[in-house]
Amino acid sequence: MSLKRPRSLKWSLVLRIALLQCAMLTLIIVGIIGGMLATGLIPHDYEDGTMDVLADAVARDAGGRLVVNATPDMAMLRSNVPDLWFVIRDKQGQRLQEGTVPAVFQPFVRLLDTISDARIDHAIGEAAPPEGKIRWTDTAAGNVQIFTGTKGGLSLTRLLGQAPQFFLQGILPLAGLMALATLVATPWVVRGALSGLGHAAAEAERIDIDQRGVQLPLKDVPREVTPLVKAVNAALARLDKGYERHKRFLTDAAHELRTPVAILNTRLASLPATPERARLLQDAARLSTLTDQLLDLQRLDRQATSFAKLDLVAIARGVIVDLAPMAFAAGYEMSFEPERETVLASGDRTAIERAVTNIVQNAIEHGGRAGKITISVAAPAVIEVRDEGDGVPPGERERIFEPFYRLRPQDHGAGLGLNLVQEIMRLHGGRIEILDGKPSGACFRMSFRALPA
Repeated sequence: MSLKRPRSLKWSLVLRIALLQCAMLTLIIVGIIGGMLATGLIPHDYEDGTMDVLADAVARDAGGRLVVNATPDMAMLRSNVPDLWFVIRDKQGQRLQEGTVPAVFQPFVRLLDTISDARIDHAIGEAAPPEGKIRWTDTAAGNVQIFTGTKGGLSLTRLLGQAPQFFLQGILPLAGLMALATLVATPWVVRGALSGLGHAAAEAERIDIDQRGVQLPLKDVPREVTPLVKAVNAALARLDKGYERHKRFLTDAAHELRTPVAILNTRLASLPATPERARLLQDAARLSTLTDQLLDLQRLDRQATSFAKLDLVAIARGVIVDLAPMAFAAGYEMSFEPERETVLASGDRTAIERAVTNIVQNAIEHGGRAGKITISVAAPAVIEVRDEGDGVPPGERERIFEPFYRLRPQDHGAGLGLNLVQEIMRLHGGRIEILDGKPSGACFRMSFRALPA
């Protein structure tokens, strides 16, 4: 199942602004036209009103003669203009006339053959519309000449019928130019407006578990997004407090455990040597190790600033000397294979010794109690611990580093040793990985940041 791709705020704004501009432009133009009609800037006595109605109504009958159909507009025109008159003729000389042509226009009737288009007004010099018009126009009956008066009005139906053409030829090109400008300008504007949010997101990317008191910046963050950033900062502050309480609890618990564990070891040591005493001492030793591991986890958080130059070869050699008797007693051979006399790295000596010790102890515990355990140190700064046991299944190689996770539930450990190793490597800027051993078993590789020799 694929996750739906989140919408882009930038392009969502671009689309919405472009659509809003187109709608507003249409409403503005319609409002302007309506206002001009209401205020008389567009006169209701439209001089081509009668001419347009006649052009729509003129046709030919079955015999090819010119006729005027009784269209709704024609009926309204006859109702509004009782003294309606007109002369319609085609190029073949066929003529259709209705009403009485005013005497002042009678001379023009005889001159229609010599007139193409004309606006006629007997009141010379006035700015009013003409009282008569002559025009050749295309109709259903073909190209005809119409001579009529100008008492017809502006047809709202005709005006609305021209709206689509007006939209395509007038509004749409202008809206397209505005949308293009929006497409170019809006991303730049949005990018600038959200720059503060981008800085906050970049700071959020750098948040790490090792950092405390981190807060996202509010500078230049849009006011609408500020509550979200403040809520995230408040959540980070609560997490910091919770983490500090968690650390204090583990530290206090570990410290409280050390005293009774020491007392328990002392009392066990004073008991007579019996198999039961030996088992109790082993259990007490594991409890003591768990306490030390909990303290180590808390101590590591404060060690990054006190790193020093150290020799990984010397550290590995010291661990082998300490653990060799335990390995021999468990049935293993031990091998130490340094590639160089000195391999330098930066870190905390006690922490790295603890990490290598935990890996070797893990090999002793899970190596099958047979074969060889090999510790090698190689350039630039790598320590490997190999055993010849059953190895670690690929599906478990990430999980075994989780705290309190045990590959085999019957194991006696608490499941903190490898987690502690991973924490030590993370704080040292390195990594630990599990590889297949050769020819069998598991290989734990610890890679540190190297220093020049």
